[in-house]
Amino acid sequence: MAKFNGIVNLDVRDSVPDWTPFREAPAPEGAPNVLLVLYDDTGLAAWSPYGGRINMPTMQRLADNGLTYTQWHTTALCSPTRSCLLTGRNHHQNGFAQIAEGAQGFPGHTGHIPMENATIGEVLRENGYNTYWVGKNHNVPLDEWAVGATRRNWPLARGFDRYYGFIGGETNNWFPTLVEDNHYIDQPYLPEEGYHLSKDLADKAISYIADSKTSAPKKPWYLWFCPGANHAPHHAPEEYIAKYAGQFDDGYEAYREWVLPRMVERGILPEGTGLTEINPLPGEAAQPMDHVRPWEELNDEEKRLFARFAEVYAGFSEYTDAQVGRIIAYLEETGQLENTIVMYAADNGASGEGSPSGTVNENKFFNAYPEDLQQNLSMLDQLGSPDTYNHYPTGWATAFSTPFKMFKRYTYQGGVADPLVISWPKGIAARGEVRNQYHHAVDIVPTILECIGLDFPDQVQGYAQSELPGVSMRYTFDADGPTEKVIQYYEMMGTRALWREGWHVVAQRAPQQGGSAADLLNDTWELYHSEEDRSEVHDLAEQHPDKVKELVNLWYVEAGKYDVLPIDNRSLEDLVKEMPVAEIPEGGVYRYYPNTSPVPEFAAAEIRGRSFKILAQVELDDADAQGVLIANGARFGGHALFLKDRKLWYVNNSLGIPPEQQLVSPDEVGVGNHVLGMEFTKESHGEHGEAVGTATLYVDDLAVAKSEWKTQPGHFALCGEGLTVGRDSSDPVSKAYGAPFALTGGRIRVVEINIGDDVYLDLERDFRAGMARD
Repeated sequence: MAKFNGIVNLDVRDSVPDWTPFREAPAPEGAPNVLLVLYDDTGLAAWSPYGGRINMPTMQRLADNGLTYTQWHTTALCSPTRSCLLTGRNHHQNGFAQIAEGAQGFPGHTGHIPMENATIGEVLRENGYNTYWVGKNHNVPLDEWAVGATRRNWPLARGFDRYYGFIGGETNNWFPTLVEDNHYIDQPYLPEEGYHLSKDLADKAISYIADSKTSAPKKPWYLWFCPGANHAPHHAPEEYIAKYAGQFDDGYEAYREWVLPRMVERGILPEGTGLTEINPLPGEAAQPMDHVRPWEELNDEEKRLFARFAEVYAGFSEYTDAQVGRIIAYLEETGQLENTIVMYAADNGASGEGSPSGTVNENKFFNAYPEDLQQNLSMLDQLGSPDTYNHYPTGWATAFSTPFKMFKRYTYQGGVADPLVISWPKGIAARGEVRNQYHHAVDIVPTILECIGLDFPDQVQGYAQSELPGVSMRYTFDADGPTEKVIQYYEMMGTRALWREGWHVVAQRAPQQGGSAADLLNDTWELYHSEEDRSEVHDLAEQHPDKVKELVNLWYVEAGKYDVLPIDNRSLEDLVKEMPVAEIPEGGVYRYYPNTSPVPEFAAAEIRGRSFKILAQVELDDADAQGVLIANGARFGGHALFLKDRKLWYVNNSLGIPPEQQLVSPDEVGVGNHVLGMEFTKESHGEHGEAVGTATLYVDDLAVAKSEWKTQPGHFALCGEGLTVGRDSSDPVSKAYGAPFALTGGRIRVVEINIGDDVYLDLERDFRAGMARD
């Protein structure tokens, strides 16, 4: 803060004011606006500007008016990459070795970005910018997700003036769990009224820019726009999905053969680039769930289903691009586009988390529940609609990451090579050109600051700042040529790599492969001269053992420098054995009250795999009282206790598989004070890990209905769809009512959930779900 240089005397008329220390510093003269558009889960070969089959008119327009980068890289996973874009530091420096849910008590793994790593928002807000963040935020620590937690690491506390979006790795694009600034909110309208998350986010982005230009027309702004696309669930309006009907019928292996020459023709890849195998890892290093089923081995029904998965993904991507186009159109209409830096990118390679066969309801995979081909085929025409929560199979992840090995989560090129287009009409003279310099996500913050004319400050909010490890890409705006970047390390869930001056060394292993420290020390390392062999087909490790040794040693140097150690390569089985026991309140009783924000599932009463009771104390003053007493989850998995048609209902919707399990009181529930509830007594376990037992419905102390029952083995949702009292979320648990079905004709005093001590959980299932949330 600047020193006060005024004069203070007894009388104000004899004093001299000085406003300098108290007013914000202005931005540099002519400072540009900055719009950073960041998609999820998109490989280099998906989009049309890179030769792909998915039409991206807005991105293409920006590429034609700017630069397309062929060797821009990420960390292989969402939260870590986003932390790099936030701070300009490597992801382990930021405490994001992996996703927020995987945090551990080591400096590189905490899930808490240190104050010594100020965000771009914090720097720009102190230098005359308005700062906005719209869309996905998977960089809030897990311990801060619940409404009663601190907001120390929410966007408004880390440099952003406004925030609108969702916290976590994914959300339902038709029924999202939304946050505005520091609180959870309901979505503004429903799908039948035209709602889709991508559209809503674009509306909010435009409104923030409009607010800025209306109230402070000379002030530049920074906007980070992070749609849910292309992360699962893949949701899009049918008219966009229909554009791609039949376009993926040739299959993912044929797509790879088709797209590679198009990428070469566009200058994305050099002539002679080879194509890697679809299952490149040897058996002992491969993960079964990442296996790609050869197209020729699929039957005709599977081929049609798999092709439809890709059509929906493509429609989702193009629809979201159209929403970005609305932002660009607004900037053009208001005369702001000329001096706006637009960066359009993705955060990691295409996602292989849909399993080898894909899924209509992603939550089945995370509950280790087998897919039913006929059931999935029956939903083929509904894919992408509110009735599905779909994800394509691993074959499309390989196709959209052509020509490289593997995909998201791997430090092979398929996981870390990503699209990036930069357009800045006022600052970049080149139009429609390609740039081949090697760069990484840590280089974006230095680039933005150099374009603005700012140095990164030594201190921010009193904290001495760590150095930026990245290299500004501003020099690439002038011409293609040698890169100024020298080195970049990679590490993700035990997978490791290092690039240095055109050489790339990669450990031959899958994420969470397991093994001992000795196994890590004895890893087989592959070596590629990526400057000449961009797709990394030719392993040169045997020809150049000294180069391998040099680069592996450098990896350890970088690991020591940036808090990479300890490496967490534990398998799911290892993680299960070491999982801490969840804390349970005294007596095993949780209490919830009406008119409160949703409770995230991870913070709510843990009913999976155990006996439990739900008791709601209510006062009913109307015989027609109706509405939800308590609900958790949505149509793809959840449970709810509610009043309807003057009767008490309890519904268990297991993974959205029909029919719903229902208990209904035979008699009406009258006016007055009541305790309404249910009890589940676990007796055994089913073949898929679900708890099996007897469910009993109670009105006061009278058991009014009873049935054999099974409960969902895993989580109801990966993110969002939290526990609510007195209402349901916008996507209801049961088809018996429409959301929010808020209670009318009475009031809820308290709802108690009492959990038993007979817990059985398939923890491997939980960890698999957790690792896919990004």
